[in-house]
Amino acid sequence: MAKEIRALEDNGTWVIRSLPPDKKSIRCKWMFKWEMHQLDVNNAFLHGDLDEEVYMSLPPSFCSAHSNHVCHLRKSLYGLRQASRNWYSKFATTLIQYGFQQSEADHSLFTFSHGNIFHAVLVYVDDMILVTNDSTFCAKFKDYLHQCFRIKDLDPLSYFLGIEIIRSNSGLFLNQRKYTLDILTEARMLGSQPAYFPMEQQHQLSQDNGAPISEPGQYRHLVG
Repeated sequence: MAKEIRALEDNGTWVIRSLPPDKKSIRCKWMFKWEMHQLDVNNAFLHGDLDEEVYMSLPPSFCSAHSNHVCHLRKSLYGLRQASRNWYSKFATTLIQYGFQQSEADHSLFTFSHGNIFHAVLVYVDDMILVTNDSTFCAKFKDYLHQCFRIKDLDPLSYFLGIEIIRSNSGLFLNQRKYTLDILTEARMLGSQPAYFPMEQQHQLSQDNGAPISEPGQYRHLVG
């Protein structure tokens, strides 16, 4: 903001003076050029360090000179109960070492503030949103993350956790149209008509009558 004020003053944009009695002043506000980026960490869970002593049998078709040998795991693998926690701990430590602060209200939110630079990171498992007001800092931070983990830059932010993000001069608009269409397509209900009720009115349900659902997992997925 200080740089912008300096530029306006150097340009002779205004002169500070008292408001004349018969005049009205117009209002002004800051318009920040916030950049929004999206990143994905490749094989995120494999970056987590194991504190426990875990041994795994050799993968099928893996050749070893000694049949009684096993794998002594040093890093997490997908399927381990602690894999998610270990990855999150590694990621949080990496950001804090860079100067970020973790939010006490939402542990998935990290913020960095220094002078006029502000940067926020919101992470969900291996997907993250970056919001910044400084493109130079953002580029350096992406390089830092790429050195620590292998990341995929999905810039700019447009789709996150089933939510479409549309940015225009009028503001930010969020919708789940694509997610809804994907669910309808998956359930083969794309041509169905909307209804005000999830089932017929006065419909009686009984746990003892009716045929079992052929795909109970699919049903639970659709109803959430």
